[in-house]
Amino acid sequence: MTASLTRKEKFDRYLKSLKFALYCITHPFDGFWDLTHEKRGTIAAANTILILTLLARILKLQYTSFLFIRVYWPEINIFLYVASVLFPLGLWCVCNWGLTTLFDGKGRLSQVYMATCYGMTPYPLIQFPLIIFSHFVTVDEAEFYTVLSALSLVWAALLILAAMSQIHEYKMSKTIVATIATGFGMLVMIFILLLFFSMISQGIAYFISIGKEILFRM
Repeated sequence: MTASLTRKEKFDRYLKSLKFALYCITHPFDGFWDLTHEKRGTIAAANTILILTLLARILKLQYTSFLFIRVYWPEINIFLYVASVLFPLGLWCVCNWGLTTLFDGKGRLSQVYMATCYGMTPYPLIQFPLIIFSHFVTVDEAEFYTVLSALSLVWAALLILAAMSQIHEYKMSKTIVATIATGFGMLVMIFILLLFFSMISQGIAYFISIGKEILFRM
């Protein structure tokens, strides 16, 4: 009975934390402050928002009217498409946390991840209805679709900026500088990763060539 009650309490907290995302997108500064400092958010809810964001991107490819998106599926790799969100998200969280730690940022890595995912909330909220909306508009009304689609991205970007300001306890000017620095940090990490994998591939190719040479001489 106690275990069942505990699970119910956890589920109720999860639902409240997921619902709190709606407050964050309409009251970003108060919402993101409470999200971390008052512990109103949860990693489970953040994961749910991330999954909904990924699902919205995939369903957008599949079900959006051909007037707006034309997809040649043999050229689409779903795993790479999903990675195109997860990889930048991972880089963003690590770089932002690492750089802000050097400049008196208060947010932890888990808080950066959670706040970033909560900031993505407008994307699935707008994109899911847009998928249906795309089948009821004409070419002349395409501007409405384009504006709303862009709004989901701009709104999410502004929310993430507000989130970083609140969890690190920065002024907005310092948040913008930290965001730009995070962008440069992500580019540096990508360069290092490319260099690392390039060296690994060259090393593997070298040993393979040696192995082939040994087999040839034998």
